[in-house]
Amino acid sequence: MLGGMTEFATIRVAAIQATPVILDAEASVEKAAGLIAEAAGEGARLAVLPETFVPLYPSGAWARAAAAFDGFDELWERLWANSVEVPGPLTDRLVAACAEHDVHVAIGVNEREAERPGSLYNSLLLLGPGGVLWKHRKLMPTHHERLFHGIGAGDDLAAAETPLGRVGGLICWENRMPLARYAAYRSGPQIWVAPTADDSDGWLASMRHVAIESGAFVVSVPQYIPRSAFPDDFPAELPDQDVYGRGGAAIIEPTQGEVIAGPLYGEEGIVTADCDLSAGLHAKRWFDSVGHYSREDVLLAQVPFTDPSAEAAPYEGSNSNSASPTSTSSPRSNPAR
Repeated sequence: MLGGMTEFATIRVAAIQATPVILDAEASVEKAAGLIAEAAGEGARLAVLPETFVPLYPSGAWARAAAAFDGFDELWERLWANSVEVPGPLTDRLVAACAEHDVHVAIGVNEREAERPGSLYNSLLLLGPGGVLWKHRKLMPTHHERLFHGIGAGDDLAAAETPLGRVGGLICWENRMPLARYAAYRSGPQIWVAPTADDSDGWLASMRHVAIESGAFVVSVPQYIPRSAFPDDFPAELPDQDVYGRGGAAIIEPTQGEVIAGPLYGEEGIVTADCDLSAGLHAKRWFDSVGHYSREDVLLAQVPFTDPSAEAAPYEGSNSNSASPTSTSSPRSNPAR
């Protein structure tokens, strides 16, 4: 931003597809710092690493067994011990790497609260040379992830203002949540970061859609997780397969949803692209999902408003979830409708 006017610079971004040092937070952070330096050496000003890179993603390939009450105490304890406090010593190390190389970094971590040992959160951090700029906790852990992560409060969806432009985004299947996307779009992200564990073709199709819908460049960073990365003393049984996440890192532009870098499969690596942020402005001339194409006056008015203090109506047998009294009601709609 300059004098209240948004700038449309060309920013080189890097999608870093990497494997963590599993269950070793300090080593994972050191690996991330080295990759940040490598991306900066390629001219990147924003580097994005995968979901829960520090120190492990609880993959459905093995983590679903944690639904049993017994047998996962050791893994849980080691995961908590190697999770990240925000701010804390590990984020300080990453911020120092940002300062050393004059870059910004988005990275997924398992987050803990040292003052209250217990629940962990799947968190996305945006770091810059000056510190932690933004922290978002995943709103809705997917399926087996709920055995490991609590739910986010949803008060952290707005994009962050940075010298590079507005950077926002969501984690993995949050990107499938229309209301979450819309809430995030309202802050005008120009670069959308999407760390994930989804390596499917459908995920890449979703990212192309998000680029068009948001009018932002999308940096999608799945994980590459080979069996060989797991330590010999990993305290859970692994299924007999060579790879648990094949990757697919990609960068997508906002006008036509074209993939301009990647996708990268089957290995660790960095894909980069130069993103001319004026392309997002051009895209919004045609379609601005929270501007001239939003029609909140019509569409949000269709969501019934429920007074939380009112007595609940008798159950009449409907299975519809369409009348959820969430914050989707528009300030411009009539609550009496």
